[in-house]
Amino acid sequence: MGYLEEYRFWLEDNYFDQNTKNELSAIADDEKEIEDRFYRELEFGTGGLRGVIGAGTNRMNIYTVRKATQGLANYILKQGTQAKGVAISCDNRRMSPEFSQEAALCLAANGIKAYIFESLRPTPELSFAVRELGCTAGIMVTASHNPPEYNGYKVYWEDGAQITAPKDVEIIGEVQAIKDYHEVKTMDKDAAVAAGLYEVIGKEIDDKYMAQLKKQIIHPDVIAEMADDIKIVYTPLCGTGNLPVKRILAELGFKHVYVVPEQENPDPNFTTLEYPNPEDPKAFTYALRLAKEKDADIILATDPDADRLGVYAKDKATGEYVAFTGNMSGMLLAEYVLREKAATGTMPENPAMVTTIVTTNMTFPISESYGVKLIEVLTGFKYIGEQIKWFEEKGTNNYVFGLEESYGCLVGTHARDKDAIVAVMSLCEVAAFCKKQGKTLWDMMIDLYEKYGYFKETQYTITLKGIDGSKQIAEIMNKLRENPPKAFGDWKVLKFRDYQTDRIVDMETGAETTTGLPKSNVLYFELPDNCWCCARPSGTEPKIKFYMGVKGESIADAEAKVAKLTEELKAVI
Repeated sequence: MGYLEEYRFWLEDNYFDQNTKNELSAIADDEKEIEDRFYRELEFGTGGLRGVIGAGTNRMNIYTVRKATQGLANYILKQGTQAKGVAISCDNRRMSPEFSQEAALCLAANGIKAYIFESLRPTPELSFAVRELGCTAGIMVTASHNPPEYNGYKVYWEDGAQITAPKDVEIIGEVQAIKDYHEVKTMDKDAAVAAGLYEVIGKEIDDKYMAQLKKQIIHPDVIAEMADDIKIVYTPLCGTGNLPVKRILAELGFKHVYVVPEQENPDPNFTTLEYPNPEDPKAFTYALRLAKEKDADIILATDPDADRLGVYAKDKATGEYVAFTGNMSGMLLAEYVLREKAATGTMPENPAMVTTIVTTNMTFPISESYGVKLIEVLTGFKYIGEQIKWFEEKGTNNYVFGLEESYGCLVGTHARDKDAIVAVMSLCEVAAFCKKQGKTLWDMMIDLYEKYGYFKETQYTITLKGIDGSKQIAEIMNKLRENPPKAFGDWKVLKFRDYQTDRIVDMETGAETTTGLPKSNVLYFELPDNCWCCARPSGTEPKIKFYMGVKGESIADAEAKVAKLTEELKAVI
């Protein structure tokens, strides 16, 4: 069907409820809006769904969620693992409880038990619950850090990580095979409960999750000694992090934790925020105000589903608070975990750190310093989770830390996705360790720069919405792929990696090798002196992202280099 036919089907068919029809009737005279809502099915990508909430095939609504769940159910039935059940959680976004309920009842109608959290929970706890309950899969209803008009639906497999190849493609195939919404099953909640196919979970999983977090503490004695000296300001950015963060810090003994009152409670409208993303400096406006009032040592912010962590720390020299990128906070944790495990004799045999191809190159000297194998994977924490699974299956390595540049990391293997709750806990331990030595987190960061080099990274993003935007993004990628630049200003391109075609091209000799990673629409340019540039379309937003990294002789030199590389990139594209 064309988009107008699809629109009329939704408007007229008895399958769709009256509120949906009223919403669609209101746009009857706006063909551009009708086209945008119905020109395609909301793509069930390699991680699931994400889109603007509303009526239509290209929107997040109970019907697109049901259809995705029916596809997942069909796949589980074909695998014969339906008896294990599926864990379901959600964040605080608009329609999150409704979407969770629809997913649970669709699964139940297919004879698959749903374990559904009683109220909102963080993404990493859902990852933990999948393995703790022995489920075959998990569903997390969240749009992570996207604006309030978005929601999403992420699928996890039995290892607790988001689905990867070949299961991602196979599940996508099952979803796409459903051509008629009438094929999608659902059932009454009371009937599902009576049939033993709908079980509410909560405190028992919370308690076990907290117990696993505490096992990641390396120096409980230092926390006990310094807990009354550290002042922590925290904001959950109106999301799911408030209760678990306050609980873990209180149980560890931290005495001075100040939660930003304006952002403490779940708010689907994110009223105090332009963008609920700890990568956005504006998200820290209220937290910085409170930190100055309380003379806090550190400021921590988790995104709505509490898998990303943003950090500020005080610079003693100026009294000001310094923003940490995800690369910087990740390196603080990597150095601390590796150094202290080595010092305390708790480093496992064949240790490995896992990172992504767009994460800081400081990972190389840090891992080398402690004799830890470094493994690079594609962008997306699911690939880091996949490595943990392979380590366990093959017995090759032991995971000690993993991170990606987008403010996500994982200490421990209790979860198989990035975990901002354990990151908060661990960074507070690092802050206590530093304070005992008369240092701040910023002092420790300077120490890392002096030890390993002044690495600096940045991003340049172009947003291109709608049908035309998708075409423009494809055109930019095609131009770079078919005619890769030989240089970015004074930076000569040494090697060109095309992960879509699995090629690494030596730009001087023309020799080709393979990337060794799964196919993905990502282009990477290796430049001299630890400099690099990478291009990839976003998998969750109408954007094309460019990542860049440099190594300088000082903070100022690194900042100047990365600014210049950004300008040279703009000139190329």
